[in-house]
Amino acid sequence: MSIEDFHPELRRVARFLPRGLALRRTLPLFRVLMSLHLPGRDEVEVLRLATGADIRLYRPPEPAATSAALLWIHGGGYLLGNARQDDRWCRRLAQQLGITVGSVEYRPAPEHPFPAALEDCYAALQRLVALPGVDPARVAIGGASAGGGLAAALALMARDRGEISPALQLLVYPMLDDRTVARTPLDARNYRLWNESSNRFGWAAYLGNANPELAVPARNADLAGLPPAWIGVGTLDLFHDEDLAYAERLKKAGVSCRVEVVPGAFHGFDRAVPGAPVSRSFFDSQCASLREALTAGSAA
Repeated sequence: MSIEDFHPELRRVARFLPRGLALRRTLPLFRVLMSLHLPGRDEVEVLRLATGADIRLYRPPEPAATSAALLWIHGGGYLLGNARQDDRWCRRLAQQLGITVGSVEYRPAPEHPFPAALEDCYAALQRLVALPGVDPARVAIGGASAGGGLAAALALMARDRGEISPALQLLVYPMLDDRTVARTPLDARNYRLWNESSNRFGWAAYLGNANPELAVPARNADLAGLPPAWIGVGTLDLFHDEDLAYAERLKKAGVSCRVEVVPGAFHGFDRAVPGAPVSRSFFDSQCASLREALTAGSAA
């Protein structure tokens, strides 16, 4: 893979991005560096859950008596990151769509392996649905990278428990399948930010001693009855093939699924170059699917 393979608007940044994160030895360092991320200028309401996790709430500038909502789950390979890293993105969604956005601060692996993070997300979804002013029929779930994997797993959990019916699952280059690292020698393709080695460590930390057949969304044999999905990924993302395979399985199971593939885009490109037209178009596609799903259940 040469630099010319990347999207023209992303090449400049791609030159300087690492091909992966050596997390086995440097996880504590990366966590410290990511914790230095400054929160937004505005105060954010924080709710504490019984599991010990938190939800950061972002309200629209002119909230209606009853509004739709989105539960957002941050990325970080199941190991890294925090809800604050998406403050700007969540606030932007709340303002643009006029919805309440709740971003869950779930417990990370390896200290808290499966199902800790997923149970945190489910508890956050329960809390968000029950908030005054939130229409429980118009609540979407979504996340990026590992957060997208958790969102997919949360959609399966919500279906199986039968208590909440999300209106949409917004899966942004989701981390869905632990088997990807066993299929082919992928590191030769020079992925950016997240490669085969990072992926292997992330999945091992998250799964712990859990049965992958129960913990990994892509291993679930039955995808019927899930909420509609939006899946977006770049062609130069490690998760490209597993994401498109999951999208096809959703469609075969009768689940409506919109797929947004970005030629020449690497993992996390929209966060690395948020002002690029290709990143803005990617965001607009997510907003369009959220708007459609969250207005469909509103009273006429």
